[in-house]
Amino acid sequence: MDLIQALAAELGKDPRHVENVVHLLDEGNTIPFIARYRKELHGAMDDTALRTLADRLQYLRNLEKRRGEVKAAVDGQGKLTEALSSAIDAAATLAE
Repeated sequence: MDLIQALAAELGKDPRHVENVVHLLDEGNTIPFIARYRKELHGAMDDTALRTLADRLQYLRNLEKRRGEVKAAVDGQGKLTEALSSAIDAAATLAE
């Protein structure tokens, strides 16, 4: 599932607004700046919603990075099977 779509569904926000906020965060804008000066881009999200989005974005990106690291490590041992690869891709949390 696409990261933007996953965040939008999880937070109950419009995918366009989520995508705009992700771009603003990636450009280095702060939550207070986005909340105050970029209302046209994020709809009606308040500071709390923006911070939740930013935190989940970071978590999901870290999860995706970790999935890649685990798959590479297992593949390096020659033990990566299709079933194991699917299980790693399906993991919803870092602990899984």
